[in-house]
Amino acid sequence: MLSFQHTEYFLGLLLLLPLVFIFNTVLRWKKKVRAALGDANLVDSLTKRYSARRYAIKFIAVMVALALAVIAATNPRTPTKNGKERKAGIDVMVALDVSKSMWAQDAKPTRLDKAKSFINALVARLGDNRVGLVIFAGRAYLQMPLTTDAAAASIFIANATPDAVPVQGTEIGEALQLCSNSLNTKEKKYKAVVLISDGEDHDPKSEKVLQQLYDDGVVVHTIGVGSPDGSAIIEPSTNSYKRDVNGQTVLSKLNEPELVSIAKKTGGEYHHLDDVPATVDAVMQNLDGMEKKAIDAGQGERQFTSYYIYFLLPALLLLIGEIFIPERKPLPA
Repeated sequence: MLSFQHTEYFLGLLLLLPLVFIFNTVLRWKKKVRAALGDANLVDSLTKRYSARRYAIKFIAVMVALALAVIAATNPRTPTKNGKERKAGIDVMVALDVSKSMWAQDAKPTRLDKAKSFINALVARLGDNRVGLVIFAGRAYLQMPLTTDAAAASIFIANATPDAVPVQGTEIGEALQLCSNSLNTKEKKYKAVVLISDGEDHDPKSEKVLQQLYDDGVVVHTIGVGSPDGSAIIEPSTNSYKRDVNGQTVLSKLNEPELVSIAKKTGGEYHHLDDVPATVDAVMQNLDGMEKKAIDAGQGERQFTSYYIYFLLPALLLLIGEIFIPERKPLPA
């Protein structure tokens, strides 16, 4: 289907209206001057070689050329290969823990910041694979459905903060369920979930979801952020340590056994996020080893055939031709 890449350029056609007005004004002015000269026979004799028809043709040629140039600027195009480029890849849902425990600073600058750096680096490496994003704390939310648009993914990743999820906690099971809902359950392969968390709380609801993911052929790889020894949590709003009801400083510890168990139950692997590039390499090795499927690239990946040249070339020819059209009639033979 024909579409236009820059529809806003159609506003340029409005500029033709003042030109038409000026042309009509010039024609009326010429008639007034002709009438003011008085002697019609004398005027006819003096202007017998002037061709009003040729003058109008020259103007029409310029107007058509300008209109064609405006249309060329909008870049008329049609999508190739039925509008989408077919590529081989897998679908990857990223589940990011944004609970307040991710503010702990045993991963610099914070667990959450380091997790975001990992996700951005991973998305940049995913290439032909599609990626989606779920954030979770006490509730889980789908931030971005599956897409190949890495630029859009970076925006959603930047906006992932504990403030985006008002209910605190670590609902891993709900996050995994939302990831499952975002994937095609009819296919028993080509799918993976990358879960990034400190795994601080055990979520019994995750057991059932993990079995469902395993049955649907979804491999869950887990990424642990933080230290098993634990770290205090600094509240950014007050820049002070988070304390419990007894006034004691709260320590948040990385629950590695929980994350290792989640990965094993779906055939995935656990990685501790120490070095971002090394962890990305390890996860990409896991993902690259999976069987690929043909997927449709997103809007940003579409390939188009442009037709602007079919409008621009006639416009140039009309402008050149207009120069060689005289307003005077040829001399009689």
